[in-house]
Amino acid sequence: MSDNRDTYTPWTRGYRPETRAAQGDGWRCPTTGAIPPPIGLGATFARDDQYRTRTGHAYLRDQGTPGYEQVEDVVAGLEGGSEALVFSSGMAAATAVFQVLPAGSRVVVPQTMYFGLTKWLLEFGPQRGLEVVPVPMDDPDAVSAAVAAAPTALLWAESPANPTWLVTDLAACAEIAHRAGALFGVDNTVPTPVHTRPFELGADLIMHSGTKYLNGHTDVVAGFLVAAPAPAEDRHALWERLRLHRRLTGPILGPWETYLLMRGIRTLYPRMRQISATAMALAEHFDGHPLVSRVAYPGLPNDPGHEVAARQMAGGFSGMLSLHVAGEWQRSLRAARHCELFIRATSLGGVESLIEHRYTFEGPGSSSPKDMLRLSIGLESPTDLVADLEQALERAAKDEL
Repeated sequence: MSDNRDTYTPWTRGYRPETRAAQGDGWRCPTTGAIPPPIGLGATFARDDQYRTRTGHAYLRDQGTPGYEQVEDVVAGLEGGSEALVFSSGMAAATAVFQVLPAGSRVVVPQTMYFGLTKWLLEFGPQRGLEVVPVPMDDPDAVSAAVAAAPTALLWAESPANPTWLVTDLAACAEIAHRAGALFGVDNTVPTPVHTRPFELGADLIMHSGTKYLNGHTDVVAGFLVAAPAPAEDRHALWERLRLHRRLTGPILGPWETYLLMRGIRTLYPRMRQISATAMALAEHFDGHPLVSRVAYPGLPNDPGHEVAARQMAGGFSGMLSLHVAGEWQRSLRAARHCELFIRATSLGGVESLIEHRYTFEGPGSSSPKDMLRLSIGLESPTDLVADLEQALERAAKDEL
């Protein structure tokens, strides 16, 4: 986040998060009064005869575009953090955290989390000198034992965890990490600040794939890191290394993508509330369904993570759920093939509902259950979505006859 805010003045009043998102922290162009931010296409910026820049922007990779200030301030404010950095993707943001740790650092990570980050840690973690220790993050005792077994630099969590939606007790993990002198980072992509506020539960750092719910329209790839309020000295040092990492390695977001990202964030709160309500309706409908062996959704009272989720999530349980299809596992693949409204595609968090046979997408080495279909719920009618899944499941079952 740049300190050069010539294009807008952030609000100083403590408005509620949905207000801050809707109005982009009250941004107004001082020159024209425009409400949407202008799209500045400059990759480099002119200097005067004293070699001074007008706004402090010198080169796109160094400070980003003038549009960065608004989107970074807004996301930091929504999470209750001190500042944010926008990246070219969620993976660029997440891997930056692990890349700036000292060589030889020990990191404790979830056994179940986003497949891309798991694969990066397996492929490149050892080359970076990292000792990567996977643990079942829904078991606080296992987390505590892993962190205490040897000096640990970072404990990483993702809750609910993609794609099985296991729930991690974030407050308990924060206590475990800090007791051992470790930093605690949280991937908050799925719940978003609408439903979970990790800093209030003790997190030191928050990561987002801005591609998903923050943007919400399946047309931008972006990522964020957010720093905790009033960071301690060790957290501040990490943040400065992250800022330098982005500047020197160049995972920056383009001006047009920055504009689209900010436009999507404006509708985050109403989108998430409707999406989460629809996901709950689908989870309740298919819970106990004769063609579904299990519904994985932390909003269901019978879900293993429901008690913790109800304690640390507010206003809903987000829009991701997974159906475990009854019968031989190929039936799940056929059900996805028979969907007419759900779109067979990867990613999540858009206004359109997606379905994915995650095991097939991930390929060799996947730990996703073969009978599982991952659903990303959008803004369609819940009645239409239920009907589409019903006919797909029925047709998949009849294919065997």
